[in-house]
Order: sequence, then structure tokens, then C-alpha cells
Amino acid sequence: MSWYAYCLTEQRFTNGTRTRRPYILEGIQGVNGATVLSYPSGEFAVIVSEFERATNALDEKHVLEHARVVSVCFRQGTVLPFRFGTIFDSDDSLKHAVRANRRAFGESVARLKGKAEMHVKLLVRDGSLKELRDVQVPDTVGGEYLAKLKEKAMCDRERQTRAKALSVQVHRLFNPLEEEISCKRVDTDGMLIDIAHLIDSKSIEKYQNRYTTAAKQLKNCEISVTGPWPPYHFLPGKLRTVA
Repeated sequence: MSWYAYCLTEQRFTNGTRTRRPYILEGIQGVNGATVLSYPSGEFAVIVSEFERATNALDEKHVLEHARVVSVCFRQGTVLPFRFGTIFDSDDSLKHAVRANRRAFGESVARLKGKAEMHVKLLVRDGSLKELRDVQVPDTVGGEYLAKLKEKAMCDRERQTRAKALSVQVHRLFNPLEEEISCKRVDTDGMLIDIAHLIDSKSIEKYQNRYTTAAKQLKNCEISVTGPWPPYHFLPGKLRTVA
């Protein structure tokens, strides 16, 4: 039997001692309605459910089931979410993954303890963005190809410059501990900037109250704030796990 993995948490103590055997987490269902268990490994526990590769396939509905389990665990303590679709084929492979990443896990748990992730989305709809259209580079070679390539690079740089200026303004307004930023074109005259902020969980209400100020100061933008979420964007970059 394989294990479908949702996230890693700190192991809980029972009567002052660590639990050595997997135990059921009551009141929550995992992928395909499976029972969710806490599988202890040293100072950590991996939140899992049984999964049969031969008879089960993962699709979009399972993404929500995965996220729901991670969210429930996040409300109870620090979590390191696993990538959707992470499956360990045996007890040994699960334990090996924890051992191989023990240092990175420990450092991340310490860094993310008491922290939460918030999302700020900025939809920029400004007539001045129309000139930043997506440039189509022809399949041919020669002067036209080089000219279009140069034009595309210039537009991409200008778009990133404007996105950076807005993200700096957002950073000053919300003052997060850390941030991750992505930017993409939407429609023909818009730009979507998606910003993930890492904040102290105790300051969530204060963070949310800054939305009104941000909405007034960020001209030509539609702004939305969501969270708190588990720290999906602030995990160790490279973990030797099975995906």
C-alpha cells in the first residue's frame, strides 16, 4: 500500500512522549474520502492517507481535497505542504524522504513557525499598457525576426519594470516579512500581478485592515487580498521527495 502525502508537521506529544505509530486524525477526509493519518518520523509527522496507484487516478477535484487537508492541519500548527500528487510507495520511502530532508525541514519549520501566507492580486487595466502588447515573433529568419525579437524583449522589460514599481508600493503598504511575485498579461490591455506575502500570524487583522488604504493609493488597479493560507510559496527550494 502506498501513502499519499499532504504535508509535514511537527510531531505532537502525548503525555510528554512522542507517538511512534501512525494514528487517525478525526473529522477530516483526504483524497477519495480516505482516512487521514499522522505518520510519525522522528521530531516530525507526515500527514498521509492510504493510496492504491493501480486503481486510483488523480484529477482536479483531488487538488481541492489535498488543499483542504493542508488547511485543516495549518489551523493547528506549522505545516510544510507537499506538492499535489506526492506519493510514497512504502513506509521505507516515506521515512527515507524525511531523513534525507531533515535539516531543510527543521530549518523551514523554525522559520515558518507562527507565520502565514497572504495573497495580493493586482489587476492593472490602464490605457498606457496597450503599447505593451504581446509581440509575435515570426518563424522566419533575418532582419524582421531580429527586429521583432528586440521589440518583444523591450516590451517584456517595460512590463516587468511597471510590475516591480507596483510591487514596491504594495510592499511599503503591507510591510511583509518576505514576498514572492509573479506577473502575466491578461486580455489585450491588462496585467495581473500576483504577490504572496509571508507575515506573522498575529498581524493578520492588521494586514487585512491595510486593504482600504491600498485600494485608494493604487490607481488604475483592481486589488484583492486573500488569506491566511499555508506557506506554499515559502518552502525550501529543493527537497529530495517523491513527486
